[in-house]
Amino acid sequence: MSAPQPKSDLPSAPKIVTLGCRLNTLESQVMRDELQNAGINNAVVVNTCAVTLEAERQARQTIRRLRRENPDANIIVTGCAAQLDPERYGAMAEVDRVVGNAEKLSLETLLGNDRISVGDISVLRETAGHLVAGLDGRTRAFVMVQQGCDNTCTFCIIPTARGHNRAVTIADITAQVKKLVGEGFKEVVLTGVDIAAYGDDLETEITLADVIKTVLAEVPQLQRLRLSSLDPARIDDELIDLFKNEARLQPHIHLSLQAGDDMVLKRMKRRHRLADVAEVLARLKDARPDIAFGADLIAGFPTETEEMFANTLSSVRELGLTYLHVFPYSSRPKTPAAKMPQVDPAITKQRARVLRGEGEQALGRHLNNLIGTAQSVLVEKQGFARTPCFAPVRIASRAEAGDIIKVQITQRIDGELHASPIDDGPATGQLNELV
Repeated sequence: MSAPQPKSDLPSAPKIVTLGCRLNTLESQVMRDELQNAGINNAVVVNTCAVTLEAERQARQTIRRLRRENPDANIIVTGCAAQLDPERYGAMAEVDRVVGNAEKLSLETLLGNDRISVGDISVLRETAGHLVAGLDGRTRAFVMVQQGCDNTCTFCIIPTARGHNRAVTIADITAQVKKLVGEGFKEVVLTGVDIAAYGDDLETEITLADVIKTVLAEVPQLQRLRLSSLDPARIDDELIDLFKNEARLQPHIHLSLQAGDDMVLKRMKRRHRLADVAEVLARLKDARPDIAFGADLIAGFPTETEEMFANTLSSVRELGLTYLHVFPYSSRPKTPAAKMPQVDPAITKQRARVLRGEGEQALGRHLNNLIGTAQSVLVEKQGFARTPCFAPVRIASRAEAGDIIKVQITQRIDGELHASPIDDGPATGQLNELV
């Protein structure tokens, strides 16, 4: 194996530029650790996203900018966009090497000699559990529990880019959490492409709930455990019971919802309908009254009428959603939705604006409900923290990033809460009581 050779004056350390999801963030850290441990200091890695065509356009723009800024570096392009269209990125004059999503996590294949090294990710049936040394500048750590997705949503290309659902072993997950907690992280987020489907590829009946129970039991020093995006169709009784009985499991769920109209959901080939989601969220709220819900929502999906959009809009209030990630629909070639009658792009953008406005109002209502409560918040940087339900809080405190402190919420200003410390030293437990 040979590493890229320096061309002249080079950066003093590998540079990783991450586009897209939290899973990309974790994988970028794995690559950074591998490169630094090997003493490779002349690489610029672009970890791309392909969730929309706009994401791919931004990736190419970023690559060109990085070449201008780093004329002598070896630029390696990887991630979902590279996996889907390696020849296109390999043809860019700014690019030295294109690496697939599987190949990027091994130093040997990340730094191989071929200009393009992208394998057939659909044949993979295992995912290694990578131990990372920590996440630069972050107060919470992300742990990958699974890769890939077996769903066939009509708008999504990600299963093609990430491969089939495949689980990291519970032993590897637990070992990683222990290592991160030992390095001082107080909050860990379990992440992946479709974490609610954890264990579907295994011969034994192991679920996401089993992962959570094992981690909490074997790492008692872990103060907070958080989940990334969940498919609402896979939230089962066992998971609901965990939210009810495990205080360290943070009361915040982000849903892969996508729409609030049943016909749109059917045409998306989602596995839930609005009534199903309403029922499971009501049960979660009953089990954990302080829980907050976020959701991904797509505006302007093909065939979406004004009435269908109105249903999605009203679902924000009906379901009690708080944190919205709104995406204007972007047609992806090689997906069934690309062949459906498309909504006018101007209408799509307008609907996205309206939906974001509804989300801002929903967030305001949620934050108002927290005024007057005492909270145990994780400080992300001096003067800013997050509550267990992920509400943003401004605090006048000497607490450093990574501390957990007790505060009382006093007011809301725009999209943030303001709070006063109850005890300006680090806290060790939860405190989410009305006062």
